[in-house]
Amino acid sequence: MEKIRWMPIVVVIIIGIVLGGLILTLGKPTIPGSEDEITSQEKRLSAIDSAPGEKERGGRVELAKGPRGGKLFATDDFSVEVTIFEKGVPPQFRLYLYHKGELIPPTEAKVSITLTRLGTPAQLFRFTPQGEYLIGDQEVEEPHSFDVAIVAEWKGRTYRWGYSQVEGRVEMSDETLKSSGIRIATAIPAIIKPTLKLLGEIIFNEHTILQIVPRIPGMVIAVMGHHGQHVQKGDVLAVIESPMLADLRSQYLVAKRRLTLAHTTYEREKQLWEEKITAKQDYLTAQQQWDEAKIALQLASERLHALGVSPESSLTEKNLSRYEIRTPIPGIIIAKAIVLGESVKEDTAVYTVADVSTVWAAITVYPKDLNVVKVGQVATIKATAFDVEGEGTVTYITTLVGGPTRAATARVELDNQAGRWRPGMFVTAELIAEEIQVPVAVLVEAVQTLRDWAVVFGRYGNYFEARPLELGRSDGTMVEVIKGLSAGEKYAAGNSFAIKAELGKAGASHDH
Repeated sequence: MEKIRWMPIVVVIIIGIVLGGLILTLGKPTIPGSEDEITSQEKRLSAIDSAPGEKERGGRVELAKGPRGGKLFATDDFSVEVTIFEKGVPPQFRLYLYHKGELIPPTEAKVSITLTRLGTPAQLFRFTPQGEYLIGDQEVEEPHSFDVAIVAEWKGRTYRWGYSQVEGRVEMSDETLKSSGIRIATAIPAIIKPTLKLLGEIIFNEHTILQIVPRIPGMVIAVMGHHGQHVQKGDVLAVIESPMLADLRSQYLVAKRRLTLAHTTYEREKQLWEEKITAKQDYLTAQQQWDEAKIALQLASERLHALGVSPESSLTEKNLSRYEIRTPIPGIIIAKAIVLGESVKEDTAVYTVADVSTVWAAITVYPKDLNVVKVGQVATIKATAFDVEGEGTVTYITTLVGGPTRAATARVELDNQAGRWRPGMFVTAELIAEEIQVPVAVLVEAVQTLRDWAVVFGRYGNYFEARPLELGRSDGTMVEVIKGLSAGEKYAAGNSFAIKAELGKAGASHDH
């Protein structure tokens, strides 16, 4: 009876000894998510590079890595590997499912992912099986900076995980903004005025080029005007001696004296006739001679006027054959064909003077742009060599396409009262092609290059984050945003390159 009473106690002791041995043999029990569990899973998942869940390394939380380089999330024996695949395709989520470290068919579980970005609504991704993985139903847009919530359903259980990753993001307070000179602007609808840029050259206004001829033959006795010289209206360019001019002046002087004599005779005969001393016939004859003398003087005067000579100068000029060739317009002498001592004819072009108070910009217009350039269109002309800019209108477009460039020429008339434009200067012409209303536009100065993206830095609280943009038409001041930013969003405008520099200091990564 004594032995029977002690038997249960002995059995309990033996069981305790066996359990203690098992514990010492198998090691400590693991806690889900602990490093012991990670080590255990690493042994079971020979293909998995690092532990599932999160690990502390150097004070920074790192997610475990899966066999395909993605982020591995595990609870109990079930795990999901999240990858972003973008080789040859737009970035897309690909998920791999594991049970006890072994890949299982993607049809066994239902998974969804919710992305939350700064300044944008949450984005829900649903997945369908494809091969050995689940593929997301939409593109994972850049930058890959977001909070991720994962929900998986497998064998009646629901699993939830989450993680965050940051890319192209910088924290800056309002005080830092002021000290850095960064200005904040808002993406807004705008009118884009795309410009067409064409090359050209400044030329003389052909309507103000004048060839000067003597209008009377003679011998050159003085030359004052020379090639390239600026002259004013009425300046003497050359002097010739002309026997023909001497004859014309003599005829004028004779006609003037005859007119004086005829007028005196008329007045005397008129008085005698009124006093009944002479016959009326003598009075009428004197009147006729006076009329003829007036006609002769007028004819002599008109001949001198036609030569540009003042008839009255004949009364004071000692040398009746002296003829001064004067310029009738102000401008520049662009051609000279007269030398001292030569004999010139009345129709010889001895000088060419161009009035440069207005000039033309001859613009080369290629066939593809002919439908854009119109007569009356305003054009901004800029010199290529130095800082000269002006505005004019298109006055003419050649109807023929030809020459070495197989292009047409458009003429833009420019005011040149200040003499800034010099014929022969190369210029560029900017013409507004059309005015386009766009729903979203940003300042051109705000656009920066980050990796291979054109970006602006959106402002969200105390953070700036890169927003890759698909850009459209631009007028040099504003640029259309087709995709990447919504109307009303704030972004860094002035001095935005300072944010890019901060990203460089922070060593921005592209982590998937």
